[in-house]
Amino acid sequence: MADVESEQVLDGLRRQARKLVADLAGPVRRVRLRSGQSVLEVEWHDPAAPAPAPRAGTEPVAARIEEPARQTAPPVDRPAVRSPVVGTFYRAPEPGAMPFVAVGDVVRPGQVVGIVEAMKLMNEVTAGQAGRVVEVLVDDGKPVEYDQPLIALEPVTGQDG
Repeated sequence: MADVESEQVLDGLRRQARKLVADLAGPVRRVRLRSGQSVLEVEWHDPAAPAPAPRAGTEPVAARIEEPARQTAPPVDRPAVRSPVVGTFYRAPEPGAMPFVAVGDVVRPGQVVGIVEAMKLMNEVTAGQAGRVVEVLVDDGKPVEYDQPLIALEPVTGQDG
């Protein structure tokens, strides 16, 4: 019985993914849908592929979706916390709350430094290594891309933290 329910959930996720992809213009980098234990993930790797023409009677996606926030990239030698998914970046756990981190804070590996909302799911953004926050590269509530740098870090030594 559980297998039948899982298959029904997965079928529903597939339908939603097809509808979502049909509504998107341009090459989709990643779509991830989850319902309970079922996960459907789609990713296109060829950003040079031409964008499909919009369907008749639909407005271009660019008119409905805000462009990703322009940000300065951290220097090549400076580590950064990157977005795990495409979505909307939030610096705090809820509106009006204190941000997870601020410039000058020292973070440890695995520490939550933000949230990226994707398809009504809140995905924690965690630091991959220890460091001092030197710059928040994306404003709160702005759209972000997969692997986009969100927070620039400066490595810390034993005396720093």
